[in-house]
This record gives sequence, C-alpha cells and structure tokens, in this order.
Amino acid sequence: MTKVVVVGAGQAGASVVAKLRNKGFEGAITMIGEEPAVPYQRPPLSKAYLLGEMELDRLYLRPESFYAENNIDLILSNKVESIDPAAKTVTVDGKTVDYDELVLTTGSYPRRLPASIGGDLDGVFTVRGLADVDAMQPRFTEGAKVLIVGGGYIGLEAAAVAAKLGLDVTLVEMSDRILQRVAAKETSDYFRKLHTDHGVKILESTGLNRLTGEGHVSGAELSDGTTLDVDFVIVGVGIVPATELAEAAGLEIDNGIKTDNFGRTSDPHIWSAGDCASFPYKGDRLRLESVGNAIDQGEIVAENIMGAETPYTAKPWFWSDQYDCKLQIAGLNAGYDRIVTRQGADGSVSYWYYKGETLLALDAMNDPRAYMVGKRLIENGKSPNPTLIADPAQDLKPLLKA
Repeated sequence: MTKVVVVGAGQAGASVVAKLRNKGFEGAITMIGEEPAVPYQRPPLSKAYLLGEMELDRLYLRPESFYAENNIDLILSNKVESIDPAAKTVTVDGKTVDYDELVLTTGSYPRRLPASIGGDLDGVFTVRGLADVDAMQPRFTEGAKVLIVGGGYIGLEAAAVAAKLGLDVTLVEMSDRILQRVAAKETSDYFRKLHTDHGVKILESTGLNRLTGEGHVSGAELSDGTTLDVDFVIVGVGIVPATELAEAAGLEIDNGIKTDNFGRTSDPHIWSAGDCASFPYKGDRLRLESVGNAIDQGEIVAENIMGAETPYTAKPWFWSDQYDCKLQIAGLNAGYDRIVTRQGADGSVSYWYYKGETLLALDAMNDPRAYMVGKRLIENGKSPNPTLIADPAQDLKPLLKA
C-alpha cells in the first residue's frame, strides 16, 4: 500500500493530507512539522491574533483530533534532517521514515537583519510563526516605541495593530514608496494616508544603518542621520523559500523547488506545493506566496499522487486587513502600463491594472463587489473597456457576459 510522507505542516501540507483522505486514499500518511502546534492559519497572526481578537484554537486549520480520526501520523516539533531519494527515506530525529511518494511543503522563512547591524539584539522580531507573535505580543503596550523595518504588507499590518493599541509607531522603507514592489503608486498613496491618519510615522527612501543597545535594542540609526529611541523592532523585509532540504537531496531549484505542471519535482516520486514551490506559468516560472495557492496547489498534488494527472492552473488572489480597510487583490500586475481608478460607495475604491487593453489585476479597498467581478473577469480572460470600469455608474456584473 502506498505510503505518503509530507514534510511541512503548514497550509499546503494540511491541504495535501486532507485532500488525500477526502479522495479516498487508504495508504499510510505521515506529516512532519518543525513547530509544536498542529497546522494553523498564518494570516491572522499579524492581525486578529496579535490584537488578541482570536484565540489559539481558532487559528487551527482543523482540530487536533482530525489527524488521529483520519489515520494521519502527525510528527511535530521535529525537523527532517535529510532525504535519500534513492532509498526513498527521510531522516527525522535520527530515525528513517520510508515513503513511496514524498511531498515537500516546507514553506518559507523571513529575511532577518544581519547581526553586524544589530539584528541579533533582544527585542528584534520577525512575523512568521506562532512563536514569533507570542514572543512579541507582550511588548504591545500603550505608549511603547516600535520601529517597523519594511513597508510591505507584513510591515503595514503590524503597524496597523500597533497603532490601534496605542503604540508610537515609526515605519522605514528603503524604496521610494511603501508597497513599491507589489502595488501601483495609487495603492501606495491610499495606504500611506490611511496609516498617517492613524498616527504612524512613515519614512520612505530611508534605510536602517544599524540598531543599537546593550543586549536589548534601544535605538536605531537611519540612513538620513536620524536617531530613534525604540523599545522593540519588527522586521518585515520579505521571505525566502525553504529549499535547503530539497537542494541537499539533489532536486532542481529555480526560484524555489522546481516543479512541473502537476507538482512533480525533478524526482518523479517527490512533489512540492506552497510558498517553497515554483511552477510553469504563462511561459515563465512563478512562485506564489499566498494562502489560496497553498490550498489549491496542495490539493492538486494530492489528486495527482492518486493518478489524476491534473495540471495546476494558478488563480492568484491575496488580501490584507489594515484598520477598517480590507484590501482584496486579484491577478498579477507585472508589466502593467496603466491604472484605471473606480470610485465606489462610502469611500471604497479599486485600482485596475491594464497592459494595453488587457486587464491584469486589481486592488479593491473595501469594495468586495468590484473584487469579485474583477477576479472572474481576469480568470475568464476578459478585459472590459477601461472607460466602463472608470464609470461609477456602470454596473460591473453585465461585463462578465460581454
């Protein structure tokens, strides 16, 4: 009987094992995770969980009993040390575990500040796992001074929580503007105003020279010569796919663990899904850091292990919650040359990314209707006339039938 081993107990790994059982897979399943917690949601960590609005058990993707009830051997608090593709084994805690099919859902890890500039001082945090947030949460006291390094979504979400709790928040971003790597100027402008209206100090085109302090961080020196007193620091400067295990096993790496359309790696009995995996996309290769991708890709891998031979078709979508704003993103905006603005009701707005006459993506702020229609238009390959999108009197739904 086929044995499946899944390395990585996050969203993608949990999706693989649940889909296998849902589809009637009767073989042995083992899932191995480094953290002590059963698989949990990561997005609420920097929002509702950090705010204290979500209890730990609500983070869990499924109750702990699910795994025993479905005969899934869950090995937690253990890191896989190596893979032997020839012997079809993985080594964990000094023991070998056999597999017929292996799935790598090792995820990613945050970039950290180098020790040479104070990145190893106490009080310097990243936001990735449950332990990270549990460690920093006691620092979120009213009036505390926090420095956030990085103006991407993780940094902005942490800034929103800190501001809501009454902290003194300064955010520094090396680029010309926040969200420069991922969004249009219009979206950057929207969120800059949102944060400054809530008292966050945003310093763009400003780098961090070094953090200072004796053991614990107490200050920061910025590239413009400014010095700040700080009580703690949150670093949000991107993530790196966790490919070391795959690389050591001789698998091909290309902006992550390289997979084909079906989720197979360069070894036909090893698969990969989630943040760590790159896959073919429109003549190129793509790696998506999103919940939707982890779920969908993980489920496709499970089906293909069972012989479905179904190619993975990515449908990129993302979201971010900041204060009372829900940002929903559909599509990928790479290569856009035009932004179309659509004003909605009660201050909602959406920005639509076009390349020539082709709709690529949209950012919708508190406008779920625009998001849902835009997402379906993009998935169906439809590109409405931009003048129709810009007209707030134009009902969007009929555009789906055009």
